[in-house]
Amino acid sequence: MIVAGNWKMYAGPDPATLAERVAGIGGVDVLVCPPYTRLADCVETGLTTYAQNVHWETEGPYTGEVSPSMLVVLGVRGSLVGHSERRQYFGETDAGVARRASAALAAGLDVIACVGETQEERDAGDTETVLRIQVEVIRDGCGAHDRLVLAYEPVWAIGTGRTATPELAQEAHAFIKSLLDRPVLYGGSVKPDNAEELLAQPAVDGALVGGASLDIDSFAAICETAARIRS
Repeated sequence: MIVAGNWKMYAGPDPATLAERVAGIGGVDVLVCPPYTRLADCVETGLTTYAQNVHWETEGPYTGEVSPSMLVVLGVRGSLVGHSERRQYFGETDAGVARRASAALAAGLDVIACVGETQEERDAGDTETVLRIQVEVIRDGCGAHDRLVLAYEPVWAIGTGRTATPELAQEAHAFIKSLLDRPVLYGGSVKPDNAEELLAQPAVDGALVGGASLDIDSFAAICETAARIRS
């Protein structure tokens, strides 16, 4: 079971306090995805630390990007790729997401590759088509790599307070796993009060937590729920 906190473009909680709070939670892999300016702080406290994005080249004229090797030097363990906000606001494509994932894996980083449909796509009955396209591009670029994890993000549930029902999450996760046999995290307004019913689904292997990861007690409560379910 994995619980990942995505701090997005927020400074986030104090890394040392967070590290101390989650240190005693067994049976679950706890990790954080802070902004680039907080990566070193999180690494220094012993938190398992992922970047929020990574480029596919080692170096070059790519202003604003950070390479896999730069993250490795910092002691960063892995990276998100393809988060819905990167796709929506910065035009990242399925092919680009796969390139980022493949390069990060080749450099020795772990990867959480995000996939998911919008409200319009779900309303049109296109959820499986969208997921198939997104997952198959990642599969073709990376294979069933043992350091690759997927995250299902129903875009309509991110930052909206809406959450997929446990049944919808289970259905989507099972479909994703039928395309690529890797762990799948659920990401979409995960909070302490809905974590148990989501994480109890057999195809849900953890959570990618957004807003609730900015509060230490809320994030720790989700981690404790995951540990209890795992035990």
